[in-house]
Amino acid sequence: MAGRQQRAMSFGAVAEDYDRLRPSPPGDAVAWLLPEGCAVAVDVAAGTGLLTRALARQVPTVIAVEPDPRMRAVLSARSPDVRVVDGRGEALPLPDASADAILISSAWHWLDPVRAVPEIARVLRDGGRLGVTWTSRDREVDWVRVLDRFRPPGSAEPVEDAAGVTVRCRRHRDVMLPEGGLFENVERTTFAFTRPMTIDDIVDMLATYSGVITADPQERAVGGRRARAVLEQRFPGADEIDVPMRSWCWRADRAARACRQA
Repeated sequence: MAGRQQRAMSFGAVAEDYDRLRPSPPGDAVAWLLPEGCAVAVDVAAGTGLLTRALARQVPTVIAVEPDPRMRAVLSARSPDVRVVDGRGEALPLPDASADAILISSAWHWLDPVRAVPEIARVLRDGGRLGVTWTSRDREVDWVRVLDRFRPPGSAEPVEDAAGVTVRCRRHRDVMLPEGGLFENVERTTFAFTRPMTIDDIVDMLATYSGVITADPQERAVGGRRARAVLEQRFPGADEIDVPMRSWCWRADRAARACRQA
């Protein structure tokens, strides 16, 4: 069974498929995450740039931070006008108070919040915005939820408890901030949309999640065939299917730094 770090860095093995098949957050979700008048936005754990490209349509200056060179290669090719840097949420290669917004898309659960939150607060200007979103298929829809039954055994995303022991549970789309008062004005919302996809693309998209990427190839193949059979039975002869998607969004504002005494 693959460990948490192995899963976190597994996506580069399927970088091209990840970029082609994973959904990006819709424009209205990105707008909700950004502060008014945002001039500099940082996409942390940017992957292949799904959020980066959406940000570039709304913000003058976008910086993408990504630790995996395979993902960075796709990101740079797709977004040649964006500054792309090697780094992590726990160690951002950026100056203090240099960003109006720092956003994380479908990757917060891979960060260590105890280290990442103070680091993000360091880079944000006072009043700047931390925005987190997860964009994926909407499992509230019955046939979408059924597809998860065909994931390889043990492929649920790993979560570590306070002692660092890996446990298994359904991923919570929320952000728990360490104590310290670095952020305020926490808000949450969701944005629903649909994405037309072929059955081939839906099956291939299911294979871009870490638990499937790192699973036994035979189990992965069996799961894909079963998911395909369910889709073909429910949508016989369909060229494309409108797949229900949803962006779960969370945002908070950087609290003002304490005034320094002369």
